[in-house]
Amino acid sequence: QGQEKLSCYPKKENGTNVVLCELGNPMKAGARITVDMKLSVSGLEDMGDAITFHLQLRSKNSPSPSNASVTVSVPVEAEAEMELRGNSLPAITVLPTSWHRVEGSQQLEDHGIKVEHVYELHNKGPGTVSGITLSLAVPHLLGDSVLLYLLELGTEGGMNCSHHPALNPAQV
Repeated sequence: QGQEKLSCYPKKENGTNVVLCELGNPMKAGARITVDMKLSVSGLEDMGDAITFHLQLRSKNSPSPSNASVTVSVPVEAEAEMELRGNSLPAITVLPTSWHRVEGSQQLEDHGIKVEHVYELHNKGPGTVSGITLSLAVPHLLGDSVLLYLLELGTEGGMNCSHHPALNPAQV
């Protein structure tokens, strides 16, 4: 008839995590109750596509072989918001009109002005992420002319990187 808070407590039973809730004692014969439960479960990253709850109604007063039980499967969907930030150092670069690239040179200055592009990939949560692939397209040619001479590629923070085929072709 009214709404009451349940008294629930966690415990281990036969190697599984169990939450026991006292619904009322004594309970009248033929009583009908509805229970809404909100569970907070952590560490679901490795649980797969769903988590399964086994719910069972048991009476302390008259044990019965027909203790009502039901299995509820709840889909698990990981949610994480990723953010990509980028910066170029220097932010603006202008080549003089008289400058020309020196073919076959091993000197860095003969290939242009050095510009460093830094990208940061941030997980804003709430979940953790793994197996992320970031593909970064860098325009290095304009027609048949070199637009950007890609010198090197580095990473920090335990990331793996596959190098672009046009990376440092003159071995500067």
